[in-house]
Amino acid sequence: MNSNLRRLLLCVLVCSTGVPAIGAEAQPAALELLHARKIWDQGPHNAFTDLVRFRDRFFCVFREAKGHVSPEGTIRILSSPDGEKWDSTGLLTLAGQDLRDPKICTTPDGRLMVCGGAAVREGAQPATSHRSFVCFSADGKQWGKIQWVAQPDEWLWRITWHEGKAYGVSYYVAPESRATRRYGTRLHVSDDGLEFRPLVPELYQESGPTEGTLRFAADGTCYLLLRRDGQPSVTALLGTSKPPYTQWSWKDLGVHCGGPNFIQLPDGRWIAAGRLIKPDSGAKTVICDLDVAQGKLTPLVTLPSGGDTSYPGLVWHADRLWVSYYSSHEGKTSIYLAVLRVR
Repeated sequence: MNSNLRRLLLCVLVCSTGVPAIGAEAQPAALELLHARKIWDQGPHNAFTDLVRFRDRFFCVFREAKGHVSPEGTIRILSSPDGEKWDSTGLLTLAGQDLRDPKICTTPDGRLMVCGGAAVREGAQPATSHRSFVCFSADGKQWGKIQWVAQPDEWLWRITWHEGKAYGVSYYVAPESRATRRYGTRLHVSDDGLEFRPLVPELYQESGPTEGTLRFAADGTCYLLLRRDGQPSVTALLGTSKPPYTQWSWKDLGVHCGGPNFIQLPDGRWIAAGRLIKPDSGAKTVICDLDVAQGKLTPLVTLPSGGDTSYPGLVWHADRLWVSYYSSHEGKTSIYLAVLRVR
């Protein structure tokens, strides 16, 4: 097949489906930052965000505490119809627990679901115990009780629903795991978001894997963006699996990514975000193109950020990419919302 005919066939396929053909060399997305605004700074330390669109409103969750590591973390939930004016619609607390890294999603039966980690610690010392939790709301205002999920000292970091089932990757957070950075991961599945069972008991075990986000493509392929914090490598991985998600292949993305998250655009391309360390300016929250076929992460836009920063939430709404994140570049660690146009 000559090159002109190949390009014509690819063009016809992309135009008819709106999704790049398998094997086609999709061009990286071009992003334009429209604006980034602070939306919350009322806690002493405001961090670790996530974002979802539910019943014509944005919901943003994050942790409020005295510091990045402290014993009294609580989970704040904000709501906004337009991303401009935000109201507090919830506060999750548990006596004696540091609630951390909340993630928010919608369930198949139309509820909001928050998951996160709960640690017991003295001051800024490492946690002596850890549990994963979930909490549900039908309207984003009234929240049910915190319920424990998964096994003690396993952190089920983010939950993603697909075809009526909840999937999540946990990593080991027992004191000995943290002391040696010898983390390991498991893939869990649940029918109701409460009772999780290991689907892959030993998913990835090398070089300290920790935070992982799962996303599913329209053809059922599951992708995993996985942070690593151990030795000999701290670069992020892209995992790929087909149903029933018991066999995985891995690509090294070549760069560390803290608080990893990613989303598929309507045209089929993938956008990732997280904390990248830049040689000239240190830690930044960066939006990247993610080539899932090649296993390549390409930085596109650096958000106004620095210092203690990252943990982005990603939503596609009204032909814009909406990104919640936290940063200390203006002094106090605060919550921000960025809006980007895809060109």
